[in-house]
Order: sequence, then structure tokens, then C-alpha cells
Amino acid sequence: MMRNILLGAAIAALVAGTAPAATRPVVMAPAGGIEGESAGDLDIFRGVPFAAPPTGPLRWRPPAPMPDWQGVRQAREFGAACVQPLPRPGSIYADAPKRMGEDCLVLNVWAPRKRGKLPVFVWIHGGSLFAGYGHESMFDGARLARQGMIVVTINYRLGILGYLAHPALSAESGDKVSGNYGLLDQIAALRWVRRNIAAFGGDPDNVTVAGESAGALSTTYLMAAPPARGLFHKAIAQSAYMVSMPELRTTAHGMPSAEAEGVRLATAMGAPDLAALRALPAETLVQKAAAAGYIPWGTVDGKTLPRQLVDTFDRGEQAPVPVLAGFNAGEIRSLRFLLPPAPANAATYEATIRDRYRDLGNAFLGLYPSADIASSMLATTRDAMYGWTATRLAIKQTVAGQRSYLYFFDHGYPAADDNGLHAFHAAEIPYVFGTAGDMPAAWPKVPDTPRERALSRTMMGYWASFARTGTPVAPGAPDWQPYGDQANYMAFAQEPRPGTYLLPNMYALHEAATCRRRAAGDQPWNWNTGVASPILVRAGSCR
Repeated sequence: MMRNILLGAAIAALVAGTAPAATRPVVMAPAGGIEGESAGDLDIFRGVPFAAPPTGPLRWRPPAPMPDWQGVRQAREFGAACVQPLPRPGSIYADAPKRMGEDCLVLNVWAPRKRGKLPVFVWIHGGSLFAGYGHESMFDGARLARQGMIVVTINYRLGILGYLAHPALSAESGDKVSGNYGLLDQIAALRWVRRNIAAFGGDPDNVTVAGESAGALSTTYLMAAPPARGLFHKAIAQSAYMVSMPELRTTAHGMPSAEAEGVRLATAMGAPDLAALRALPAETLVQKAAAAGYIPWGTVDGKTLPRQLVDTFDRGEQAPVPVLAGFNAGEIRSLRFLLPPAPANAATYEATIRDRYRDLGNAFLGLYPSADIASSMLATTRDAMYGWTATRLAIKQTVAGQRSYLYFFDHGYPAADDNGLHAFHAAEIPYVFGTAGDMPAAWPKVPDTPRERALSRTMMGYWASFARTGTPVAPGAPDWQPYGDQANYMAFAQEPRPGTYLLPNMYALHEAATCRRRAAGDQPWNWNTGVASPILVRAGSCR
């Protein structure tokens, strides 16, 4: 019936001498009709709602389904970003959204005009779970979509609005839990994709979930979350960090319970009860939470996240899907706030390491020597967070019988290298998306040269091939072998270069350190490493 109505409107427009509405792409999805915009060989649909706005009484509740609509919904403009602090001026990542609001649970779709059962690539933006949005310029999906797949980018609730846990919120929940709302938004988006993506030409049984930084952390959360099982079939984690999480009601691993942190936060904000919290404007909540030192994390609640990520992967309870994971050589060069103060001299550095790492001290100093303390500290934090996590993902998925692919991004170019930012955190994104000309204003400008374009084409090819088949292949590029028994990886320097045993002994050291922290039970594992590490006491179950 609706198709007849649309056809009649197009004919009427032609008779009237006006451009027909049919010149704009319209898909008839189960959720309702959606009108987008054509861009050559692509159709683009912006700001499509996948859940009801989480405002008023719906604030701090799991995302409610968006009712199906009648007729055709306009989807030619990006929606609002979820409420967040404005970026710090001068940051290379600063790309402030044009508008923000709580009505932000929307997604964007780039689809080749030639329809078919195409693979689906769902991108989760980074931003430490308190900033970012799906339509940042660097995430424009057009070039990836031209690799022969549907690209979807999503928003999700951030900061206090996305991750607050509180006893009063748990009490009103049917499952008696709270927190993880931003993660539940991501799951709701994946459910929407599963139900509707075929209308855009996508294959709901061939979905890859991907992200960088907090988006990659979210990817690992999704791999561990039972409600997300079956909603995706491959995973890409760029610079993920498998750090410890707060537990809902228990003080564990040196972190207060998530509910206790929620009570502290509400008190600091002058909100005596849940009603007072819900009465505050979203922008005020975000500002006050940041001032009170709130850091959003996923919460171990026994439902959405049953246990610590390391435990889930050790037990083989994660999603049984192929994984592509990796990290960058210069991760911490643009994240220096994660570094502790440097020791005064080499002797102090060595003494501190031996005191903190005990019998692991020699192994640590062999990897991170005192001859160049600055470089060693950058590498320590990089490896303890990102290198260990990427390698752990590759190892655990291999043990689970899944193909795993590890990469190391070590590519530099003048504007970055000259400013001490060689292969910095997120530097691979413009190569993966082909968006080197669309980066934030302060981003070190990628030169438009044949070499840079070739590297981007190759990385897009690998990523798209992995999304399509679970095996990364790029035309004219080296074969990328699964991690396997030889610890294979692909280095992206001036060009792709395969190798084995990336950074020997790195993973073993940080796995042993993390194991001891887990056994102690009172120590988190994140960026408090190296000279900032707690004392690591040998435990019976650890090497």
C-alpha cells in the first residue's frame, strides 16, 4: 500500500512539473519508511532513531523501543549528539558537536545504491565514554561503504547519563541493577540493525561491531554481554583497554562499588534523592559530574556484564566471533595525562621498579630500561593498557577456536612526527575510514600523497574484507595470517609488513602483573603501571 502511495506522489509531481520525491532514496523498513539522500553511488540516511528519547522518567532506564511510525520519516540531517562536556580547546581530538540533547539515540547509514546482502559494519565512537558522537567528520562512512558494505555509526548515552549506578535506580529496576545504560543503548542499536538493515541492502547475519578507544572498550563489553549475543558476528577493537571495572554493590580491586560511587556523586552534586537528580538539566548534570571527578565505566552487575572482562575471557564465555585487534606505537604521546611523574634519575627509576615489581623487576627493566626514562614510560603505559589488551584478545579468541588478527600501527608522517606524536592514539582512524581530509582542525594534517593514499586503501581493504568474510585481505598487500601458534601480526609502518612475536615478552610481563593484582583483590589495573604500580606480591596462581 505504502509503495503505491509513494509511486502516486512521484507521478503527481511529474505532472505538476516539480522534481519527484522519488529522486531521494526511500527504504521501507519494518520500523517505517525512511527517506535519505543520494550521493553518487551511495544512499545516506542520517539521524534515524533506534530508541525512544531517554528523558524525564526514562532518564537512567534501559532504552525503550522506538514505536514504529506510519508514513516516511525524513533522515537527511544528523541528529543531536548525546549530552557531553565541550572538548578542551586546542586538543587534536576537538570536534565539538553542533547540537546536543537527550534525544540522541540515533544512527546513520551509508549504503551502496546497488542493493544486495552486503556485510554490515557498525562503528562505536570513542571518547572515554563521556564524549564523542557517531557523525564526527572522521567517521564519515562513504569511503568504507564503497568497499562494498553497509556502514552504520551510532550514538549512545555518555558520562553520568550513560553509566550512573545508584541504589535508588537499582531498586526501581526489574533486575535490581543500575548503570550500563550507554552499553544497553549500543545493544538496542544492534537490535534495530538486526531487524531493519535488510531494507538498506544489508545482511543481518553478517554484522561486524567495531570501535576505537572507548568504542573498542565497548566492543569488548559487547563480547562479554549476554544480551548482545547473536547480534554481531565479528569484532574489531582498535586500541581497546581491558581495565578493571567497578562492581555494582561490592568494593573490589581497589574500586568502590558503582552504587556507592553514585551516592557519593549525588551528594557532591547536592541531589538528596533520585527525583532531584532527574530534575536537573542534562547539561548541569554533566558539568557537575565532571567537577566531582566522576569517571564512567561499565559496571559488573551480573546481568549485562556478568563479571570482570578478564574473567569472562579466561572462562571462554565471550562471544565466539573472529576478532581483529591492535594498537598504536605512540598511543600515549597524545595522552600524556596518563603518565605519572618521572623519577629524578635512572637510579631512582630502577629502585622504584624493583620495589614495585619485585621478582619481575629484571624483566620489566629489560623491556623498559632506565637509559631513556621518557621513552620507557611512554611504552610502559602503552603496553600495560593497549598492547596487553590487543594481544590478550588475539590469544583468547584463538584459544576459543576463532580466527584472530593482531596489528601494530607504527606509521608516521611529518606533521605528527615533528610534534612528537608519531603513531599517536587514534592516528589510524583516517586511514581506516579514508577521511584524512575530514579530520578535526587541530589534528596533525595527513599529507595528500600517493604513499598515504595507498596505505589508506590497503587498510580499508583489510578492514572491509574482514567485515565481509572474517579474513583480512587487501589487493596487492601482504597476506595477513591469523595470530595462531606463531603469534602472527601485521605492522602498518610506511607500508604493511607481516611479522611474528610482536614486542617479545611484553604480553607475558603485563599478564603476570595483572594476574597478581587480580589475586590481591585490592588493586585496579589500568594506567597505574610502571613507577605508579602498586607493589606486586607473588601469588600462588600466577607465574
